[in-house]
Amino acid sequence: MAVDIKNLNQNQLADLIAKAQARQNELSKERVGKVREKIQAILKAERMTIDDVFPSRGAKPKRTGVTVAAKFRDPANPENTWSGRGKRPRWFNDALKAGKKEKDLLI
Repeated sequence: MAVDIKNLNQNQLADLIAKAQARQNELSKERVGKVREKIQAILKAERMTIDDVFPSRGAKPKRTGVTVAAKFRDPANPENTWSGRGKRPRWFNDALKAGKKEKDLLI
């Protein structure tokens, strides 16, 4: 069935394109459904589940934070420490502004 698109006006052409895209989406969904049925049949025949075949599907490995030893200590309050990683704490910046040097704050 050939459609002569040269004789179509803009509205007819837009309608044809919309219908073609809708049909393309239908065909794609049908294909996915058929593939899904085949996979389920294979899994059933082998007495397995999708999780048996793909155990890590959707699961992301957890990142464990590594605790780093403190490198700097606040002379005004020894409980305040900093590892030297990340944003500088306020007490560290205040000590630098007060004239201390980084080496003075080392543990």
